[in-house]
Amino acid sequence: MNFTDRTVMVTGASGNAGRAIGLAFHEAGANLVLTDRHPEKLEQAFGAGIERRLDLGVDLVDPTQVAAAVAAAIERYGRIDVLCNVAGGFRMGEAVHETTDANWNFLFDINVRTLLNAVRAVVPGMLAAGGGKIVNVGAFSAQKGAARMGAYVASKSAVIRLTETMAAELREKNINVNCVLPTTLDTPENRAAMPTADFTRWVAPRDLAHVILFLASQAARAVHGAAVPVTGLS
Repeated sequence: MNFTDRTVMVTGASGNAGRAIGLAFHEAGANLVLTDRHPEKLEQAFGAGIERRLDLGVDLVDPTQVAAAVAAAIERYGRIDVLCNVAGGFRMGEAVHETTDANWNFLFDINVRTLLNAVRAVVPGMLAAGGGKIVNVGAFSAQKGAARMGAYVASKSAVIRLTETMAAELREKNINVNCVLPTTLDTPENRAAMPTADFTRWVAPRDLAHVILFLASQAARAVHGAAVPVTGLS
């Protein structure tokens, strides 16, 4: 999977998954466009040794900031070939009948509106360039309901449905849209939160990155609207 001379935009790039995905694309030769609300975190995550990259501080909930970031990326590299919508978050909630507007809005903003704003800004350029790849990060748990996770499950389920819808709309335009559905990621934060869990069954961020690289590659040119489970070691 060679991404030399291709430009990859990764949202939420300073997190554990975003960093692994960015590094994997870098190793494959890509130019990187990395976004985070706090650009200093990008420097901390990637250091000074990762070249061919543009770090951008962006609040993805603000469409004006997203449009400006995409314009900066195109000014630097000419086009965006791959968009990885990694930004997102998890929060346990209340029972559905007790769900607050604040909790609902937080999870839909971070998991859905960030994606929507990114594709609004990026897809027109892909259409003009004649193609592209979009990979969204959903969640394995979004495939069915779970107690006190209504807002989270609904928001990540929306990611799957939007992926399928975009794939139907864009496949004839040479744009592949797919998503990955990871289970628990093996991160320091998750280990601290669940110290008695079996970490060996969790998903290493780098393993998730490899699946995303495949979906963003020409090897996956015939794959449209897939929701790929990434569930760790057997």
